[in-house]
Amino acid sequence: MDKKKKRNIRKKLFTKNRLVILNESTFEEIFSFRLTLMNVFVVISLGGIFLILITTYIIAFTPLREFIPGYSSSQLKKNATQLAIKSDSLETALKKNEAYIKGIQQVLNGQLEYAKFNKDSIISVIEAEDVNMQASEEEMKLREDVDRIENNAGVKKQKKTN
Repeated sequence: MDKKKKRNIRKKLFTKNRLVILNESTFEEIFSFRLTLMNVFVVISLGGIFLILITTYIIAFTPLREFIPGYSSSQLKKNATQLAIKSDSLETALKKNEAYIKGIQQVLNGQLEYAKFNKDSIISVIEAEDVNMQASEEEMKLREDVDRIENNAGVKKQKKTN
């Protein structure tokens, strides 16, 4: 029975049919097609795939994507980057001004002589504080590896000279 069912399905899919469009009042044939069910399925499938591809292209590569939740506009990204840069520079300027004000307070309280106080020296102290000179664990491991390699190379050279 399975073979008969498969043959019946295959026969139905590939049986040629005619689609005719007629004028209702005169029964005049406007146009006609010879079709099979398989042709109809293929055309509908390809049409659906084409429609999906066109929709995806329109959404992905046009400004229309900005209206979809989750996508941000390019102008918004650019503004966010500029604001991040500005806030970083303002934070640095604020640190410099705070250090300068502390220096002025020390001069006014008599803790520091005015002759030793100027804005450039304070700015250089702040810039030096911003740099992290602490070695990370990875750096320490790398240094140990390099020392070990150099020591092994030195030992080998001494053995060759002896």
